[in-house]
Amino acid sequence: MACLELPSELRVLLLSKERGPRSASRWAQGGIAAVTRPEDSFASHREDTLKAGAGLCDPAAVELLVHEAPRCVERLLQLGMDFDRDGASLSTTLEAAHSHRRVLHAQDRTGGALVDALERAVERRALLVRCQGVMALQLWVEAGRCQGLQVLEGDQVRWLRAGAVVLASGGGGHLFEKTTNPSQATGDGVGMAWRAGAQVRDLEFVQFHPTALMLPGAPHFLISEAVRGEGAKLLDRQGRSPVRALAGGDLAPRDQVSRALVRTMHEQGVDHLWLDLRPIGGARMEKQFPTILARCRQLGLEPADAPIPIAPAAHYWMGGVSTDLNAATSLPGLYAVGEVACTGVHGANRLASNSLMECLVFARQLSRIQLNNTFTAPRPATARSGAPGAMLFSSPVGSFGGNGAGPTGMSPGLSRGVTAETIAAQVASLRRRCWRVAGVERRGTALRQGLAAIQEQRSAMERLALLAEVAQLAPSDQLELPADQLGLIRPLQDLLRQLELGELLMEAALFRTESRGGHFRTDCPGSQPFWQRHTVQQQGQTISTAPLEKALALGS
Repeated sequence: MACLELPSELRVLLLSKERGPRSASRWAQGGIAAVTRPEDSFASHREDTLKAGAGLCDPAAVELLVHEAPRCVERLLQLGMDFDRDGASLSTTLEAAHSHRRVLHAQDRTGGALVDALERAVERRALLVRCQGVMALQLWVEAGRCQGLQVLEGDQVRWLRAGAVVLASGGGGHLFEKTTNPSQATGDGVGMAWRAGAQVRDLEFVQFHPTALMLPGAPHFLISEAVRGEGAKLLDRQGRSPVRALAGGDLAPRDQVSRALVRTMHEQGVDHLWLDLRPIGGARMEKQFPTILARCRQLGLEPADAPIPIAPAAHYWMGGVSTDLNAATSLPGLYAVGEVACTGVHGANRLASNSLMECLVFARQLSRIQLNNTFTAPRPATARSGAPGAMLFSSPVGSFGGNGAGPTGMSPGLSRGVTAETIAAQVASLRRRCWRVAGVERRGTALRQGLAAIQEQRSAMERLALLAEVAQLAPSDQLELPADQLGLIRPLQDLLRQLELGELLMEAALFRTESRGGHFRTDCPGSQPFWQRHTVQQQGQTISTAPLEKALALGS
């Protein structure tokens, strides 16, 4: 959507880390929240969002979201988005903590249908070059402004100059051992922005989805909250409801449901509970949730006959790179949209199906982008063959690329013992630590120990010769990597990014000595009024807080 909304006269380079189609947006099942029914209202959507956000939503950002959402739906319909319909009207469903049926959907693959529609439109945009398989390594900052970024393209590390850089790189859910996120969700954009001096915010707030499929050896496939909106029920091993004490029951806010499930699992000594889809009814289940049914059946489960095993998993990061209402970060020339950003919409806990809409609303704000008048955008960079460079990237969207080629150097050798296997083992260990220490329930002592261990590991990583050479490469230079290093640079960079993100997460979680939304500390279980402020982290500065943004007056 960012590519479509940037002014049409600008040349745009769309970079993608991956060559394949995987992304968290494409995997999204449930839907997109917008007021489209006469019995619903902006005031209701606003209040539901603020209530779910547990006192940390920026009212101004929430007002923008709820008022712009219907316009974004109209825009999607113009682009060919195939929403489900109920006769002549758009079909809507109910999800947790919504007071009305306002979630639009395309069966249970809404994200896939949305990405398909946008991708078709992007391919028709003039002055756009799309490069897949190109990894962004760091941002280029000069004179207090983002001037472009450093990339790995083929065997070359080089710089691209740009009039602006837009991060649309998603979250970092793969930092946790149990997650619904794809493996490339390593927090690339957050890490790059923080290292470049941009402000990041509220990184202690991670949403753990209550119902991820739990089978030994299988991915933690998300079971959409929409199934509970249509009647599915959570069950413990005795067949009772583990959420019966919650005011909203099965449709209580996600943080409350996840904690109730984790506590029940601990009490009963099990690693999963159950979700019974049978109350939905067979015909409705087949019509509305074909993707979920197909995935379960591939794994030998039949939801029409028996409950399926589920447990909470890391799903969405409310925190991210701090942005204003125009998607601008604190670093001039750098913008962020989607899960990589912290717009203030979600607060301490995201309302279901607000995240895809947030992507659309804030991407549309880029139509107002103001570039530095002294900058003249070069032609988009291409591969050395002259064709568009290597292929797509969920990290990041770079606008107006250029070639910062210069003298070529050869990097020094890697430290002994660094192999793909040792890197993978370190990643797995880090993910286990983050799940154990900074998962659904946290405690100060464990956070302090985990933070110290991650800081020590990151410091050792940064001393590796290859990573140091890449980090110190001047914008006038480029670096050619020999074959033995080329296969290691990507996993090393991913590990370094995850260590940075893990450090920021644990520092923020240790700093906030209260429980609120997706951040729950067993040693500080209550919410405190004086903590109704954002947590702010910036490289070289002590962690601090900032006040919420005031509301806009946009009507009801």
